[in-house]
Amino acid sequence: MPDNRSSSSHGVAALFSQGRLTTIPRKTARRRQLLEHLTETLFQPGLAYTEREVNDALLTVHEDCAALRRYLVIDGLLARTKDGVSYRRA
Repeated sequence: MPDNRSSSSHGVAALFSQGRLTTIPRKTARRRQLLEHLTETLFQPGLAYTEREVNDALLTVHEDCAALRRYLVIDGLLARTKDGVSYRRA
């Protein structure tokens, strides 16, 4: 039985060049793979992050941190407080 984790990691790696995300996938399933990868690699479980900290982490991989942050929240991978002050890995 194939290891889905390694195949999806390999698939996500194809989205990067020299450590930078080249594009945000339009296809929902492909984007979800990317977002899961970003969540696992950039954010620690149980820690609270300010919006600036989330942006700074996302800027390490792509200049459109607002779009990535929005997708992470919409997909339920990052939870944002109602006042928007902090984020946590969901």
